Amino acid sequence: MDALFLQILNGLDKGGAYALIALGLTLVFGTLGVVNFAHGALFMLGAFCAVSVQRILSISYEQISETEKDFLGNPLKEQIPYLEGWLGADVSNWLQDYSVPISILVAIVFMSIVGIVMERGLIKHFYKRPHADQILVTFGLAIVLAEIVKHYYGANPIPQSAPDVVAGAANVGSWFGLGDGIVYPWWRLVYFVFSLCVISVVFAFLNFTTFGMVVRAGMQDRETVGLMGINIQKRFTIVFGVAAAVAGIAGAMYTPILPPDYHMGMDFLVLSFVVVVVGGMGSLGGAVLAGFLLGMVQSFAAMNEIKSIFPGIDQIIIYLVAIVILLTLPRGLLGRKGVMED
Repeated sequence: MDALFLQILNGLDKGGAYALIALGLTLVFGTLGVVNFAHGALFMLGAFCAVSVQRILSISYEQISETEKDFLGNPLKEQIPYLEGWLGADVSNWLQDYSVPISILVAIVFMSIVGIVMERGLIKHFYKRPHADQILVTFGLAIVLAEIVKHYYGANPIPQSAPDVVAGAANVGSWFGLGDGIVYPWWRLVYFVFSLCVISVVFAFLNFTTFGMVVRAGMQDRETVGLMGINIQKRFTIVFGVAAAVAGIAGAMYTPILPPDYHMGMDFLVLSFVVVVVGGMGSLGGAVLAGFLLGMVQSFAAMNEIKSIFPGIDQIIIYLVAIVILLTLPRGLLGRKGVMED
């Protein structure tokens, strides 16, 4: 029972990441009709926003130590963060400790700008082109972005630490009366709750604001909305920025779980497209449902008891489940008629 409970938690954690990435991907496809193979790169850029914020907060200068000396009695040099000199040691340490949560604010602004620039500078020229052309150009863009990150940050993963207050493990077993033997990392629990909050905000934005309602109407019938004097294209551009921001903050928050490197976007890209297709092309609810479903399936397939019977099953289980679902429901779990069927 302990092992099963832990796998459920692992599935929710993975599902949250898959759902966030697939949500932004589906949002772009549902509004603009663009198959964006650069969406995984946006997740990667968000992760490196966290890396950049941590490095900026750690910028320091050298000064002669008043207390530290070498074995000959000569004073040593020590690194003093600029923030410590400007704001004091307590504030400086606090900011560095919470660099990952702080990076969310940076990622929202930066990734929104990246998304809007990407849509205005490149994507808009491929609206009426075949999906194959869209895939090729966005996949090429993803490779370019990955190589740029590799040039400036190197090829090795860069570990990021969670704030000290949530750096340990929670005794989740005691919360549900299952004893004290079940512990789970705090940050993974935080990420799951964070993913639910972001998903809720996106759905609330689309369903309970005038802007969101116009966007949803434009997704159904762009021409009619345009005839009413509404600049629906401008709103769709903003939606592209929102989708990029969602991918970015998902990547930034994921850095304490998976140290970011330049190819992490490609690793998540294939999985996110499988999630989108299983959920149903253009279906936001389907993307979220499929994200958590496939995350749960992959988590249980990773159990040693399962792998001992089916070696390597954890690497292919998502694709097997996708095949079964698509053979049974060709449009996916919540797919709409006519989407990607022309």
